[in-house]
Amino acid sequence: MSGFIQGEDRSQATLFPERLDDYVAEDSAVRVIDVFIDELDLSGLGFKTLPNDTGRPAYHPATMLKLFVYGYLNRVHSSRRLEREAQRNVELMWLTGRLAPDFKTIADFRKDNGVPIRLVCRQFVILCRNLNLFANAFVAIDGSKFKAVNNRDRNFTRAKMKRRIAEVDATIDRYLQLLAEADRQEPAEDKTQRLEDKITALKQEMARLEKVEARMLKTPGQQISLTDPDARSMNHRGSGVVGYNVQAAVDTEHHLIVAHEVTNAGSDRRQLTRMAQQAKDALDVDELSVVADRGYYRNLELKACEEAGITTYVPNSSTSPNKALGKFDRSVFRYIAADDEYERPAGQRMARRLTSEEKDMTLHRYWSDQCGTCQLKPQCTTGRHRRMTRWEHEAVVDRARARLERSADMMRLRRATVEHPFGTLKAWMGSTHFLTRTLPRVSTEMSLHVLAYNLKRMLNLVGTKPLIEAIRA
Repeated sequence: MSGFIQGEDRSQATLFPERLDDYVAEDSAVRVIDVFIDELDLSGLGFKTLPNDTGRPAYHPATMLKLFVYGYLNRVHSSRRLEREAQRNVELMWLTGRLAPDFKTIADFRKDNGVPIRLVCRQFVILCRNLNLFANAFVAIDGSKFKAVNNRDRNFTRAKMKRRIAEVDATIDRYLQLLAEADRQEPAEDKTQRLEDKITALKQEMARLEKVEARMLKTPGQQISLTDPDARSMNHRGSGVVGYNVQAAVDTEHHLIVAHEVTNAGSDRRQLTRMAQQAKDALDVDELSVVADRGYYRNLELKACEEAGITTYVPNSSTSPNKALGKFDRSVFRYIAADDEYERPAGQRMARRLTSEEKDMTLHRYWSDQCGTCQLKPQCTTGRHRRMTRWEHEAVVDRARARLERSADMMRLRRATVEHPFGTLKAWMGSTHFLTRTLPRVSTEMSLHVLAYNLKRMLNLVGTKPLIEAIRA
């Protein structure tokens, strides 16, 4: 046909066959993957390279890693799809040297090498650090709930189990009552057998629930998921979700994920110190600045961060019941450190009267004997005395509050930093919920996704050829 661009004849022979390398562009990301994996010292990372039971040698870990990094970078996560791509994808043929492992080999490598794969992800962060991309030493920490395969009906807590057993028990009683009425009325259409079958099925369900309850009571946290064993029920935007809480520390300048961890803790309250310390170790700095939302606010966490050389920017929720009632809140009482006393709005002092231990914290309590004669008492308290409670390390909290004079700016910085990484990971992970997972399996997959995300981000920041030169340097 004339007038159109013509392709080559499939049967045309060539004097000098084209090389496989000719089909891969010079600026292709696959060349970065090849150089990065080849430059790694995989011998000390703990990869399992056992030969086949028949004696056939195993695939080299570098070959398998190249296959996985390429697959996750291009949103090909399934072991069966990776097997097909290795057989027909020219870039993968070039990357693996025309090796095409079967899907079982691919799946077993991912399952058996979770820790080494996570170490490879850390090596890429070290590469970014060597390129001086983390000069600010400032990260934003946030968590996001990732839904598990486990349906909510197959997750049980003590409250949910009690409610489910009560519902089944009530249904059995209702059917028994209907059965008794049917026997008395002798209806034209006999429903007795159908009711008896339903009662039998419900009794079997009751026995199953009792067995599940016995297993649940033996588990940590007294919660059990029947599909994904490590998934937990968590509060997510006002509703419940069964899944995992993925924590990430993201560089505020280039939005690279510095550290990450998959947990099944539903709250972020105890995650700040651990994630900040992981980010500090990954960046290899003496001092680190961290911004997080109010979900991470906890006095003990702020103290641990300060002791570790980590400066925190974490707002606290303003939930004063006195302020809601139109009375004086804590902010109007000024602490005088020299005298270890509080000054009341009317000018009198509140001395320390009592010290107690609560939840691993030493608390001091202050009050004054002059409350009864104070003219501002109706605005202060309805009790006999207005009391103030102060943690022995309250100065740590005071310093943290003083740093948040520009709280709105910090929260905007946090949102701008974490939204893109989490949005990308959510989009990539959304197509992989097809297998029952344990926490180590989810951690391995998340590390591969984080590695692919950082690699893609680096390609956009630096470019292919400069990145290859930097890796080789």
